[in-house]
This record gives sequence, structure tokens and C-alpha cells, in this order.
Amino acid sequence: MTGATNGIGEAIARRLAGPGRTLTLVGRSDSRLRAARDRIQAAVPGVELVVERADLAELGQVRELADRLSAGPPPDVIVSNAAVVTSVDRMTSDGLPRMLTINYLAPYLLLRTLTSVVERARVIVIASDPVLLAHEPVDLDDILCADTGRLGEHTGLWPYYVYARSKNMNTMFAYALARRLAGTDVTVNVCHPGTIAGTGLGGEAPGLGPIIVQAHADGILPQPGPQPGVGEWEHGRSDPAALPGPDVGARIPVWLATSPEVAGVSGRFYVDRAPVETASHTTDPERCDRLWRESAALVGLAP
Repeated sequence: MTGATNGIGEAIARRLAGPGRTLTLVGRSDSRLRAARDRIQAAVPGVELVVERADLAELGQVRELADRLSAGPPPDVIVSNAAVVTSVDRMTSDGLPRMLTINYLAPYLLLRTLTSVVERARVIVIASDPVLLAHEPVDLDDILCADTGRLGEHTGLWPYYVYARSKNMNTMFAYALARRLAGTDVTVNVCHPGTIAGTGLGGEAPGLGPIIVQAHADGILPQPGPQPGVGEWEHGRSDPAALPGPDVGARIPVWLATSPEVAGVSGRFYVDRAPVETASHTTDPERCDRLWRESAALVGLAP
């Protein structure tokens, strides 16, 4: 479980905790990992928890994490949940955009590595509202969004655009990975958990919510789907208490991780336990394969 120290990630871990299960919590802060571990153990006495510290903004640490996890007992479930919204000019030590690295390149590297060594597992990728994402196709000529002029003239919305494209990249990667694993006992599915309070997703972009609200009102951004968003930042809700909490957001990922209804099902995008079709620019195999190859080059993997 990445992004396991708060919000939906911690809620998923708590709901998956139980007798005979070992959960590995991945986060970038030792203190936050210990605090999350203590909260989950208090809620589910006797659960076995392992903590793994890795900053997903640093690809070297992601490689080391992948190597450590690959050397241990093979996981039955892998949940890629960690995500962030931040300014588009914030870079990692590798000179890569921080938001795209955490949201997409790190999961690409980690999941490709882990799925190459497991024989049976369910992989769940947390995405966002497919209705909104349909309007933000990945620019395959500039997947790092280095040319901000290509994002549009509304500079205040650039973090939103890059976040949405990172989530479309997650979806395209999941489809491509599922195709490559067809015929194995490893399944890969994507889900939209709904609009959830307390995710912490927009902590590095505190002023973005009101800008998005106004952009929806002005028609600059489309209206969301029936279950919009990933966090309260996306619509600038003034009263987060009116939104459901992380436990609600955990329901679909936990269902995908455990339900016999989806045993053997792969390459789907789920909203409210129902498979949905995503935009054609996310499903086109040629586009997905091009993104796969360019991502491989960025993280140092063979295509």
C-alpha cells in the first residue's frame, strides 16, 4: 500500500487488516509511518504490519523499495494510492516534475518491477473521475509537461491539468500492463474512489480549490461525473465535513482487492463497483504503448 500514512490509503490498510494477513505500509516519513501503524494496530489488535520508508519523488529510493519488496514474500495485493498536487515547476533531484514522478513514474517503476516477480496478485491503481479525465488527454509529445504553454493559458489551472494527465497516465499504464499480463494470475484494475474529505491530496496546492470552482462556474472546466473527484481540493468544497470520509473512499479498492466477483478480471476501470468505459485516448493501444516506452526510458527500464 503506497500513500498509507493517511486518508484513503490508511483506510484501505485498516479495512484489509485481519487475521492471517500481513500489510506493508509505504510512506516517506518514519514518524508518519509509525503513527499510522499505531492507529491501525489500535483499531485491529494483532494485525501484522510492516513499514517501508521510501520517498516516491526519488526514483533511486523507488528502485531500492522495489528490490526490497521483490526479495520478500510475494504480495497477493498491491495498491498504488500515493498522489500529490503541487506546483508544476517543483522538481525532484533527478530533474523531473515532482507531481508526475510521485503520481505516475514511481508507480510505473514499482508496479513493473513487482509484477515481474509475482505469480498471483491483484493490482489496484487509484485514479480519478473518468468524466473529468476525458477532457485532459496526455500530450505524448511532452509527457513531462515541460512546455507549460501547451497546458493552456489559464496558469492557475496548470496544477489541475498536470494532475489530471498524471491520472490518465496511470489508467493508460494499467491497461497496457494488464494486456502484457494477460493469461497470468496477475490482474490489474483501476478505480475512482469518489469525492472524499481528508485525503490531504491538495496540501501542497492550498489555493487551487477555489480556482477550480470558478473555472467550473465559468465553463472553462467541464462538470464532473456522478461521483466526482478524488479529494475536496478538486472542487474547493468550503465544508469538508459534508463530504464522506476516507473509509467511504476505501470501499471500492478493498472490494477490488478481496471480492470473488472480480477474481480473474483485469484491465477494467471501476466506478461504484461497476466497470466503465474511459476516453478513447486512454484505451488506444498505440498511445498506451508509446507512453509505456517513453516512461521506461525515463525510469531506466527496458521497454
